[in-house]
Amino acid sequence: MDPKLALQELEKMGADGLTAHELIDLKVTGGLTYNDFLILPGYINFPADQVSLETKVTRNIALKAPFLSSPMDTVTETSMAITMALLGGIGILHNNCTADEQAAMVRKVKKFENGFITDPVVLSAQHKIRDVLEIKRKLGFAGIPITDSGKVGGKLVGIVTNRDIGFCEDGEAELSTVMTTKVVTAEHGVTLQEANRILRESKKGKLPIVDSEGNLVSLVARSDLLKNRDYPWASKHPQTKQLLVGAAIGTRPADRERLAKLVDAGLDLVVIDSSQGNSSFQVDIIKHIKGTYGNRVDVLAGNVVTRDQAANLIAAGADGLRIGMGSGSICITQEVMAVGRPQGTGVYQVSQFARKFGVPTVADGGIGNIGHIAKALSLGASCVMMGGLLAGTTESPGEYFFLDGKRLKKYRGMGSLDAMEKNDSDNSGSQARYFSESDTVKVAQGVTGAVVDKGSIKQFVPYLITGLQHSLQDMGVPHLSQLWEMVDDGRVRFERRSAAAQIEGGVHGLFSFEKRLYK
Repeated sequence: MDPKLALQELEKMGADGLTAHELIDLKVTGGLTYNDFLILPGYINFPADQVSLETKVTRNIALKAPFLSSPMDTVTETSMAITMALLGGIGILHNNCTADEQAAMVRKVKKFENGFITDPVVLSAQHKIRDVLEIKRKLGFAGIPITDSGKVGGKLVGIVTNRDIGFCEDGEAELSTVMTTKVVTAEHGVTLQEANRILRESKKGKLPIVDSEGNLVSLVARSDLLKNRDYPWASKHPQTKQLLVGAAIGTRPADRERLAKLVDAGLDLVVIDSSQGNSSFQVDIIKHIKGTYGNRVDVLAGNVVTRDQAANLIAAGADGLRIGMGSGSICITQEVMAVGRPQGTGVYQVSQFARKFGVPTVADGGIGNIGHIAKALSLGASCVMMGGLLAGTTESPGEYFFLDGKRLKKYRGMGSLDAMEKNDSDNSGSQARYFSESDTVKVAQGVTGAVVDKGSIKQFVPYLITGLQHSLQDMGVPHLSQLWEMVDDGRVRFERRSAAAQIEGGVHGLFSFEKRLYK
């Protein structure tokens, strides 16, 4: 045949591979996981670094990178939440702690990077140097404005910085003896751009914002200006410019009081943390949240793996859905309870249904590499939630230890006995997640293990972002939002993999090898 007729011949024969609907045919294949299929390559006419990963995690919250860290007590506390937000994703703080401890974590994230710090730490001239040192030990900074009342709203009388106290040996000395009284300030109403200009020109670390009478209103920090430059993808609230943060709660009556403290601390996204989300308890708390707080906080409900589960939560007012049951690396729900669903099938079935109502979905569990992220998104998820993939990083909670020459960190499922026994039942998000608070005998649905040190997510997450951009480029998809359109209309095609094909697709036939994922 004439080579010029190749495209016409292809049109006659039809596109190669399967549509997503044909791939997830329950009568033919049963449930599928991410390793059971591949995405076929598309046509490339754009560079990988121009691929947009912008997406929505809920109806009202958009991210530049489709990544959430899991609300597990060995994955997400303050450091992880801050760094995830800086890198374009969002961290979900665990609730296996008291409500006050969780609210304090929310405040730390919100204070970390503000355009205007509206509730800065403030002291009076009568406070002692030891008070500043204690604040530095707890919060990591020592640039503190001094007012006559020791509170925001008081008359600004000075500022204390590291330079003022660096050579002072008397911790009992009053701040009035060391503080700087000639302070560069800006008037209330100044724009963030103008405030940053004043900071640059004055070469100061902090810029107090005062009203016409000299009373302290807020603060701008030079460190925030530097972070803005270093993290252009940072997830921020459109009005306050504070980092976005999420937190998990349960469905008990006490969780309503917990949520009130979290919202007061500045929470943006509440994740209702339940292994089986289709319950009257979750429906009731969703209605309570939407009725009490309206659009002040978005609700990510779940977990679900079927359309039946999803329908109840969408009808109750959920802004997003979390998909997954028993697919995490440390989860044994499917094994112990005989309930759950293969993750690939669950993500596709729920996402297709939820999109009819404009509700984004988050694929939670079973994410082991960039390929799994790409597959979850291709099956309809708007974002992925990662636990094991982020465990063992510098920002995850816990101490490193060595075993057989390997540097490791503890990683445990929230359904493990280890996690359930951390707190009493009133403060155990782990027990509430699995409806186990009143059980005399605790039945584990997770395990405790260890993972190898992965370094900082400041290097690891950019690797995930770049890898995902290349994956979408190979599919011929220039924008994540276009992926779902191209899947629905059959332009993105799939193919099932046999066991032999899975072996062929990995490293094989070598005596030994070194697998370095990024540099």
